[in-house]
Amino acid sequence: MLPSSVAPKLTGSISQINASPPARRMLPSSVAPKLTEDPSKKLQPKITVKLFLHASGNIAAKFPYDQVVVECFHRITKASWYAKERLWMFPLSSLSTAEKVLSGVPGSNVEVENLDPLVRRAIAASSVLPDLRDRYDLIPTFIESKLLSFQREGVRFILQHGVRVLLADEMGLGKTLQAIAVTSCIRDAWPVLVLTPSSLRLQWASMIHQWLDIPSSDILVVLSQWSGSNRGGFNIMTSNTKRSIHLDGVFNIISYDIVQKLQDVLMASEFKVVIADESHFLKNAQAKRTNASLPILQKAQFVMLLSGTPALSRPIELFKQLEALYPDVYKNVHEYGNRYCKGGVFGIYQGASNHEELHNLMKATVMIRRLKKDVLSELPVKRRQQVFLDLGEKEMRQINALFRELQVIKGKIKSSQSKGEAESLKFTEKNLINKIYTDSAEAKIPAVMDYLGTVIEAGCKFLIFAHHQPMIDSIHQFLLKKKVGCIRIDGSTPAASRQALVTDFQEKDSIKAAVLSIKAGGVGLTLTAASTVIFAELSWTPGDMIQAEDRAHRIGQVSSVNIYYLLANDTVDDIIWDVIQSKLENLGQMLDGHENSLQVSIDPTQSSPAKQRKIQSSPAKQTTLDSFLKPCRNSCSDDEPKSKYQRH
Repeated sequence: MLPSSVAPKLTGSISQINASPPARRMLPSSVAPKLTEDPSKKLQPKITVKLFLHASGNIAAKFPYDQVVVECFHRITKASWYAKERLWMFPLSSLSTAEKVLSGVPGSNVEVENLDPLVRRAIAASSVLPDLRDRYDLIPTFIESKLLSFQREGVRFILQHGVRVLLADEMGLGKTLQAIAVTSCIRDAWPVLVLTPSSLRLQWASMIHQWLDIPSSDILVVLSQWSGSNRGGFNIMTSNTKRSIHLDGVFNIISYDIVQKLQDVLMASEFKVVIADESHFLKNAQAKRTNASLPILQKAQFVMLLSGTPALSRPIELFKQLEALYPDVYKNVHEYGNRYCKGGVFGIYQGASNHEELHNLMKATVMIRRLKKDVLSELPVKRRQQVFLDLGEKEMRQINALFRELQVIKGKIKSSQSKGEAESLKFTEKNLINKIYTDSAEAKIPAVMDYLGTVIEAGCKFLIFAHHQPMIDSIHQFLLKKKVGCIRIDGSTPAASRQALVTDFQEKDSIKAAVLSIKAGGVGLTLTAASTVIFAELSWTPGDMIQAEDRAHRIGQVSSVNIYYLLANDTVDDIIWDVIQSKLENLGQMLDGHENSLQVSIDPTQSSPAKQRKIQSSPAKQTTLDSFLKPCRNSCSDDEPKSKYQRH
């Protein structure tokens, strides 16, 4: 059930986008009070006062000028005249007062066109949640100091609305970090449950470990089956077991695909704090994961839904998410569908109606959404981020065998008795590493496809780079299967055809992806229509990756570029990071201006910020790739198990 605490009084600011802080008020009835019948009023011209929800989050009133009615508005708490739009406006908390005042206007024939009953219920429900903005100061300094201004605003909005919200910032604006910052304000409600797509489980575990400085053993990650790659000391549990499952982590991370199987355990665990990442996964009312997840979300005291694609143009896809946040308000899909989805024959609601009202209602009660273009001045030019992939045991079996063989060869090189023997062994070592490079690409393919699925949902244009042909082929075929418009440029693409492909990508909205080889697609092409760059594989040469990044980061790019490196521990990625690190100093001398430090976003990439406070950060609040690339094993705490390559 929703908390019954009452929030402080609203400020009533007109200029702010979001609703002012809520105040105690009686739950308004779904029907406006009837005007008192007065025979003398029948002789007066009718004056219609239309009330509606304004984009500012306040209630607006529009009516033909009448001095008596104007005097009534002077009696409504915090009501003021907004000359620019020729409207009277007042905060949500003054709605009941306004209804009473307007229902008894002396000597005038006034008809009030009130808010829709659904809107009134939503406003009432949101107003009784506690305003928790006074907890903002509980955010640890090393987190708060790294938040950008709009992220601070997002955290405050979530707290103001009782931590029961939809955080709908566009992809790449740091929704995960904002959610983690909020959890630091409500530690008294821990433990925390995180629901996420399977491809992002380890990413969440890494972020939580880094930012909240929580021991990795206190972060429980539930998998559908045991996997083969190292997990950096996280507490791993499989749902594919006959034994009873206990979700006893401080943070418990599970994927949507196993929520149904664990629903009884999840309901019994009574989590007070639940985060649902990529919450558009819950848009389908018939999906098993939706029906299994909703009771868990509805039962929790604090709920954060995160989605960069909230489907504002398809309102029916929002219904289940709104129902998760406010089950007592959004309990009738037909009422919602008839108002916001153009009605529908046989209950099929695919259209959109009263779009502005729904958008304003969501902003006033549950949603904050910022687009990259709106906060561009706050964003660094480039932001690089590691994304750790979860490889299965089947995919890792061959690579693990090759790594064992590599360790044997290294031992033989160390104990070799002659230069000739050492040279021969080094040649064998090199061939073995190349074999690991090839097999690592094959092993990463399923996990890369899984991650790509979440990127496709975001609907943005992106570049994706790879090196090996099987990886490039798999990515291309996956996009075609998903009916995603794309171009492909690799070594087999004729030079004469490349510019036409680039032009298509730059000019056609239907072309969402560019599949590129690091070598062939990394030089000479301008692909600034995308501001998202993904590396499915790494190159041994840092310069190749910089060149590839700069396909999007070129003259003509008006957005901040987000760059994602998809990595898997206990694969060739471990080796390549070390090689890149050793080459960085020379690379830095090749670069100029602000790029000579090869900056990388701090958030998910290094040891805990609590341990990194001494690092000098740039004005963009980033750190250099040098610290980013230090092998994770160097930052393991002494009380954690020392695996070959500690994952973070």
